[in-house]
Amino acid sequence: MLRKIRKRLALRIFDSLYRKTVEEHRLHTLFWEMTLRCNLQCRHCGSDCRADSSVGDMPLEDFLRVLDEEITPNVDPREVLVIFSGGEVLMRKDLERAGTEVARRGYPWGMVTNGMALTAERLAALVDAGLRSISVSLDGFADAHNHIRRNESAFDKAVVAIDEILKYENLACDVITCLTPAMVDRIEEFKEWLIARGVRSWRIFSIFPAGRAASDGALNLSNEEFRATLDFIKRTRKEGRIDVSYACEGFLGDYEAEVRDHFYQCAAGVSVASIRVDGSISGCTSVRGNYSQGNIYSDRFWEVWQNRFKPFRHREWAHRDECAECEVWRYCKGGGMHLRDDDGRLMYCHYQKLK
Repeated sequence: MLRKIRKRLALRIFDSLYRKTVEEHRLHTLFWEMTLRCNLQCRHCGSDCRADSSVGDMPLEDFLRVLDEEITPNVDPREVLVIFSGGEVLMRKDLERAGTEVARRGYPWGMVTNGMALTAERLAALVDAGLRSISVSLDGFADAHNHIRRNESAFDKAVVAIDEILKYENLACDVITCLTPAMVDRIEEFKEWLIARGVRSWRIFSIFPAGRAASDGALNLSNEEFRATLDFIKRTRKEGRIDVSYACEGFLGDYEAEVRDHFYQCAAGVSVASIRVDGSISGCTSVRGNYSQGNIYSDRFWEVWQNRFKPFRHREWAHRDECAECEVWRYCKGGGMHLRDDDGRLMYCHYQKLK
């Protein structure tokens, strides 16, 4: 009982701090969705990416213009992490040039990849271009990963990519796992495999019904599997052999501050922004609903960041439907923005799965 009281008090303090964070909305992370092309067609892709995307890549010069004219004059570049995302960023032949130009302007930069095209030579070139952090998707052992990724070589290539990355001691890296029912009973074995491989940082996600995953219920964890996953993360964190955490996706009740390093908050539109491939300005790239706040081809990015983003920063509009009478609304604020559809309806609630 005393432990629960302490946690509730800590939540209230964190809630007050979060309100101040919203008021200040200092930009810490900027995602650039540089392409929607991809060399895979994953079953759970929220963006429905494919090799022949109908949306063209954003020209590097357009992104750099926004950095130079609208962002750099208002921030300390050293304090804003630029993350290249997609699609699959390695589909861009000018990725190294993009990294070099962003680094030359003083910004640390990172990337997210499926590893399919990450050779030792290309990784070396990216590190030379200033690459500071890299995340690789690996959703379990070969059978589970290849099933989700719809490619029989996806696992082997991702593992080769991870092995190459781990050779760079000063390169921050983590493995991202979208956990499915097929891997829940093998998660302990997979943990040992990652540790033996030398992986030090691991983030676990559960799949929510957006994009292609909306029509494939077999990818979703049951309530029992979801709780078992959080119990596993909690145990593993206590072991201290690998830095594992659950994704920043939703309020987790009694698991708060026990399966990740902080209490839940949705940073999208608060400290995280994105420039989409079509120029749209939004929160993080996981937000697939239509919550764009402007467009770099018609609006000034910094004016948008400073004066818009009301749906992200003031969440009273989401206090409806199943959230209207929820006892944890104060701490949850209606869940992550990426869990809301175009009409603002909640697609997935982590807290309800635990209840």
